[in-house]
Amino acid sequence: MSLLTDEQVRNVTRTPSRAGAPRADRSGTAPAAQAQAALDLLEDVERSGRPVDAVTSGYFRAHRAIPEADRGALLDRLYAVLRHRARLGWWLDRVGGQDTPRNRLLAWLALAEGQTPDQVERQFTGAALAAQEQALLRALSGAVLTHPDMPEDLRLECPAWAAGPLRQRFGAAFATEMAATLAPPPLDLRVNPVQTTRAAVLRDLKDQGLRAEATRLSPQGIRIRERLSLARLPGLKTGLIEIQDEGSQLVALLVNAQPGQQVVDFCAGAGGKTLAIAAQMRNRGHLVACDVSEARLKRCAERLRRAGLQNAETRLLTGETDRWIKRHKGRFDRVLVDAPCSGTGTWRRNPDARWRAPDLGLPALVALQARILASAARLVKPGGRLVYATCSLLPEENEQQVAAFLDAHPEFQVVPLQEAAPHVTTSAHPDHLSLTPARHGTDGFFAAVLVRETSVGAGPE
Repeated sequence: MSLLTDEQVRNVTRTPSRAGAPRADRSGTAPAAQAQAALDLLEDVERSGRPVDAVTSGYFRAHRAIPEADRGALLDRLYAVLRHRARLGWWLDRVGGQDTPRNRLLAWLALAEGQTPDQVERQFTGAALAAQEQALLRALSGAVLTHPDMPEDLRLECPAWAAGPLRQRFGAAFATEMAATLAPPPLDLRVNPVQTTRAAVLRDLKDQGLRAEATRLSPQGIRIRERLSLARLPGLKTGLIEIQDEGSQLVALLVNAQPGQQVVDFCAGAGGKTLAIAAQMRNRGHLVACDVSEARLKRCAERLRRAGLQNAETRLLTGETDRWIKRHKGRFDRVLVDAPCSGTGTWRRNPDARWRAPDLGLPALVALQARILASAARLVKPGGRLVYATCSLLPEENEQQVAAFLDAHPEFQVVPLQEAAPHVTTSAHPDHLSLTPARHGTDGFFAAVLVRETSVGAGPE
């Protein structure tokens, strides 16, 4: 892979356009540089296996000369190719091309952007097209991205490992829901109520000319319906706001953590929901953010400090059976289990993730979730609340997981959603929070609120 250096970006930007060649856009970066940068990123995503946002962050840190406006256009193209991977692969197979990142990009330029073979070739001056690539472009010329012969699952970009469970979940709405996972998501922010108010942040954003509005369901949420540089949001650096999908905000609200309580975020990760819970507690009480990743907890601690939240600590666990759990059995008023999951609810934000089946396989992942939930439940005191959540759309990870837990733990009972969150009246499940991109305009989230009965002991070891 040949990453563009900053000097190469500047040189390409300064290169005069040849007669008939694609011209630089108004930001100044020539199409050749844009195409090469997109190819570099696609190859890095494919080779490294890292999430696409981590790849792009590293790329832009190494290539600071790329103008801000061009970064947005580059990301649009990158995410578009990732969102349409199955259809591009189908076309490559149809015309005898190998399914590689480079060929996928060539196919995208031809099928989706409507570029002619000559236009595409002029963008690859630094790595001239091979004869088979030129033949590929000629074969695709005049075609469009979606073809009547494509199977429905492929046309909807639904991987084989998830198609069966998702069809079972959505039935006749399957196509609508899958189409929604292909739409670029809005930018959702959560206001930190310890430092400011939603009204104040909305005023600031509108003074900047941004199209910002209050979210419908989350009382601390703001939605921005336009692409923008995050540098225009200084509150991200000062802890006034955090980037968090409205659905994720609702999950944190279901914990209903009160000032002075003892609370655990059992699978805290980098702390998105941890910060929301700590803010609910108004810096009073004690919140423990647990995870098995030291790097994620370090990031969580940094975000807590930036947000001015001092009522939380991080706790590194060796696994779901760490001795710390047994020592703190029955001590906490609230426990959130944001379980590791397939991530099917986040596909619109993470289009690369849909092509990565769970490392363990779905049955083993479901079994791990069950072990984590059962272990974390030991921390809940009588009368305390246990919230089980995933960013998955699959019933095996959600409703079926909760039902199996309740069968094995009769000391817990469901708190119906109308009691836990009476303002959420559009959930796809009558008793639990169930959000989907098509129905709610959020990522796909599930959350069940359970309470430990006061008349029953703290449960098995």
